[in-house]
Amino acid sequence: MPPIALGARAAPSTADVIKPFKFGGRGVRMSPLPEFSSIAANSPPMPWFGIDIGGSLVKVVYFEPTDDSKESQDHENLKTFVKGRAAYCNSGTRDVHLQMDNVIVNKRRGSLHFIRFPTSEMKVFLRLVKNKQIASVSSTVCATGGGAFKFEEDFQKEVFLKIHKFDEMDSLIRGIQFVEKNYPRECYYWSDPVDDLRCKKVPFDFSRPYPFLVVNIGSGVSILAVYSENEYKRVTGTSLGGGTFLGLCCLLTGCETFEEAISLAEVGDSTKVDKLVKDIYGGDYMRFNLRGNTVASSFGNMYSKKRREASTKEDLARATLVTITNNIGSIARMAALNEGIQRVVFVGNFLRNNTISMKLLAYAMEFWSRGALKALFLEHEGYFGSVGCLLEMMRGS
Repeated sequence: MPPIALGARAAPSTADVIKPFKFGGRGVRMSPLPEFSSIAANSPPMPWFGIDIGGSLVKVVYFEPTDDSKESQDHENLKTFVKGRAAYCNSGTRDVHLQMDNVIVNKRRGSLHFIRFPTSEMKVFLRLVKNKQIASVSSTVCATGGGAFKFEEDFQKEVFLKIHKFDEMDSLIRGIQFVEKNYPRECYYWSDPVDDLRCKKVPFDFSRPYPFLVVNIGSGVSILAVYSENEYKRVTGTSLGGGTFLGLCCLLTGCETFEEAISLAEVGDSTKVDKLVKDIYGGDYMRFNLRGNTVASSFGNMYSKKRREASTKEDLARATLVTITNNIGSIARMAALNEGIQRVVFVGNFLRNNTISMKLLAYAMEFWSRGALKALFLEHEGYFGSVGCLLEMMRGS
């Protein structure tokens, strides 16, 4: 894997230009994260869900009580349905390997199940809610993400549920804090990320995390600086994220899904598409520590008809993935330097089954900072918003 050029100045996100994020003082003040053993015993009716409706994916967290308390037969049927399968309809998936057992939520002990499906399949999800009579025991569903606003009317019309909306960034931070405390293997980094033989995942002790930077890679990217359990701010973002990668791959290769795009990228060669330093200088440019196989211009060789004809769809997918990842890494590095933060935590569904990008980010953070910055990753990737939403629902009970 070649070194990645991350020194170029990144353009501001379109979203940042149109709707600048404003803060009072150093950051946004948050209520202290509650101790769940001390929350009021008045619980909202079962079932307990947290839903994060993103631009590309809907992430659902379901709490299954496993203590001695008795639930209605309807809830037992729902638990059987959730646990009895790993795939739902045509496109929904339960990530069985991420299941969290023996956790305490609102004085109840149980398991957290993690389910995802494309946002384009929202009508299928609403049909599932209706068929399983989830709406019959409650009049409100708690949700976060942009889709909580976009699909509010659909929830009311289709299943007679009102959406109680929680802030997306608050939910993200609360979710990260809760999962890290309750899942010992949550945080890790990649050692020797460019050496295929020596590279491996290494657990990282994140028990004393502050301050740290959160790079949330979904359809777009938001970057948050977290100073303490109760204080954070959004420092920047970019519109070039996972949605950009998938959209461009669909245009360039004809693929249809994120999984297919990643599969193509895994066997592609981006150096056939990108212009490298050695293509310009004939070798290394060591004055600025730029080796010959550093990317100088993403897709820079595609002006040549001969190069275009020699490139495969796999090469194009790989180059697209490297381009998007480089841009994210560049912005993350600058944000970390501006905030004086050395721990950078990358999360979001863009990283699901995407070891290419994780290793690129791991190498780039360390290489271009000369070891000052460390890229960290979390096992539950894109589910923190839905976990935080579930916790917020408990606080409101």
